[in-house]
Amino acid sequence: MVPTINELGIDQLCADDRVVLGHAILDGVTVATESAILTPAQLLELESRLAYSIAHPEDVVPWEQVKAEALARVKS
Repeated sequence: MVPTINELGIDQLCADDRVVLGHAILDGVTVATESAILTPAQLLELESRLAYSIAHPEDVVPWEQVKAEALARVKS
């Protein structure tokens, strides 16, 4: 189980120190995700999808529409 803020004593830190700690955590997550290595097949697929979306902008569905449709499905 993940320890809580109270268990780690973070709640005892002043606000400024908590902000610094939060930024450090986010920076660590960013570094971890940036260092994730894609397989050649995954990279090729991403490049292919990007090229297709650029060549066929009429086929691209805006995120807002995708989100609204997904939420509508969940609610029904």
